[in-house]
Amino acid sequence: MTRPTAERIQAVADVAGVAVTDEVATRIANSIGPAFEGFAPVAGTLPFDLEPATYILVQTGKVQ
Repeated sequence: MTRPTAERIQAVADVAGVAVTDEVATRIANSIGPAFEGFAPVAGTLPFDLEPATYILVQTGKVQ
């Protein structure tokens, strides 16, 4: 996980169809950047076995 840049925020907003000015993209990057830095030490080590797309499958599955 790398700290997001204003350019990356702008690109994601464009793909989502949300109009974001350069100033707003910079503010978003600056506000969420510390969270990315805080998780950097454990990035890539957290288990992904509870991936949300499989939630319904797991909840409706039968125990054998």
